[in-house]
Amino acid sequence: MPPIFFDPVLMMVTAPAVLLAMWAQWRVHSSFTAASQEPAPLTGAAAARHILDSAGATDVSIEPTHGTLSDHYDPRAKVLRLSEAVYGARSLAAVGIAAHEAGHALQDAQRYPLMSLRNAAVGVANFGSGLGVMMFILGLAMALKPVALLGLFLFGGTVFFQLVNLPVEIDASNRAKAALVELGIVPPADMPAVNKVLNAAAWTYVAATLQSVLTLLYYASYLTGNRSEDS
Repeated sequence: MPPIFFDPVLMMVTAPAVLLAMWAQWRVHSSFTAASQEPAPLTGAAAARHILDSAGATDVSIEPTHGTLSDHYDPRAKVLRLSEAVYGARSLAAVGIAAHEAGHALQDAQRYPLMSLRNAAVGVANFGSGLGVMMFILGLAMALKPVALLGLFLFGGTVFFQLVNLPVEIDASNRAKAALVELGIVPPADMPAVNKVLNAAAWTYVAATLQSVLTLLYYASYLTGNRSEDS
C-alpha cells in the first residue's frame, strides 16, 4: 500500500483543484483590496441591516468579529458576524461581502431548501472530514475493508456538504448583487468592483468542491478494481 498520507499520486490527482484554490484566493484578496479603495454610501453593517430589514428579517442581529474575511452567518443564533474590515468600512468591498452574508440570512429566513440541507449536513461533514479519512487509512493499513468502506462513506459526507454548499454560496451572491442594486446601495456603474469580489469568492468554493470530489474518487479507487489488491 502506498503511503497515503503523502501519496504523490493523490497530489497529482488533486493538483488542478489546489492550483485553482490558490488562484481563487489570490483573486479574492486582490479584488477585495481594490474594491476596498472604492467608497460606498453605507458601511458593511448598515448595508446588511438595510437588506435584512427590507426583506423582513428583522430578527437577525449583526455583530463585529475578529479576523480577516471571517464574515459568516450563524443560523442557530440568527447572527450575522462581520469582520473588522467589513463591519464599519464604507467601501464597495465591505458592502459586497456584507450583502453576501445577508443573503445567507435571507436564505435561512425564507427556508431556502438547499440552505436547510446544508445546515443539516454541517455536523456530518465535520465528523467525516477527520474521522472518515483516519478510518479509511486504518482500514487499508490493517486490510480491514469494511472499516475502509465506512471511512470512505463518512468522508463522502464531506463531499456531499461541498456539493450542496456550492449552489448555496452562489445563490447568496446572486441575492446580494440584486439587493445592492434594487435598494440603491450601490449604483449599477459601481457593481463591477463588487462582482469581482463575489465572483472570486465563488471560485474558492468551486475549488474546494473539486478537491473533495477528486479525493473521494481517488480513495474509492483503492476499493474498486485492482489498486487495493496490488498495493
